[in-house]
Amino acid sequence: MKIHCIQHVKFETLGTITEWVEKKNHFLSSTHLYENESFPEVDTFDLLVVMGGPMNIYEYEKYPWLKEEKAFLEKAIAEGKAVLGICLGAQLLADVLKAEVFQNNYKEIGWFPVSAVKDEKSEIPLLKGIPDEFPAFHCHGDTFSLPEGAKRLFESEACKNQGFLYKNRVIGLQFHLEMSNQAIRNVIENCRGELVKGKYIQKENEMLGRADLLKESGQLMCRLLDNLEKIIMA
Repeated sequence: MKIHCIQHVKFETLGTITEWVEKKNHFLSSTHLYENESFPEVDTFDLLVVMGGPMNIYEYEKYPWLKEEKAFLEKAIAEGKAVLGICLGAQLLADVLKAEVFQNNYKEIGWFPVSAVKDEKSEIPLLKGIPDEFPAFHCHGDTFSLPEGAKRLFESEACKNQGFLYKNRVIGLQFHLEMSNQAIRNVIENCRGELVKGKYIQKENEMLGRADLLKESGQLMCRLLDNLEKIIMA
C-alpha cells in the first residue's frame, strides 16, 4: 500500500504511524509544507495522512499553502481516496467538507479520555476492537462541526466532536494516538505559550513520562490503521 503524509511543521511527525508503516512494509512518501514542497498526483497513493500543526486553517497570509492544500484535499476526497486527518488535519478535512471550524469552549492540552459514540460503534468496521473509552493526547483550541453526511465517532468531556467518518474512507481525529514521549516534548517546547492554567490543560510533568498511556494509545493507532487498511484493500 502506498501512503502519503502531509506534514505542516517539523515537530509534528507521524510518530507510531511510521512504525506501523515499516512493520507492514508499506511505501511512505511525504510533503513537508514548511519546506514549500509540492503536492503529489492523487493517483500516486492509496492513503493520505494529514498531520497537525499550531496554525489556524484560515491563516492564508502567514501560510499561503493552506489554500492549495485544501484544494488538494478536496480532489483526493472527490476521487475516493482514503484520508486520515489528525488534529489540524481533521479540521482541514471538516472545512473542505463544508463544516464549520471554530474555537472550542476549552483548550485541551495533555492526556484526557476519549469515548466512542456508542450509537455508531457497533456498525462501523473502522472501530472494530476499539474500546468504549481510551486515553489520548490532545493539543487543540479549535474544534469542528460535523460535516453533512458524516458519522460522529468520538467525544470527550471538553469537546463534543473528537472524530468523524465520511463515506467510510475519510477520517478526522481531533486527538493524537501517534505520539511518543519525544513528540510530546516537541509540542511542549514549540507551544509553551499555550500552557496556561486551564481545566483541560495539564502541566508538563503530567504529560511526560506516561509510558503506560503511550503504549495503549500507540496500540490503538495501529488497530485503527489495521482496520482502515482492510477497508482500503477490500
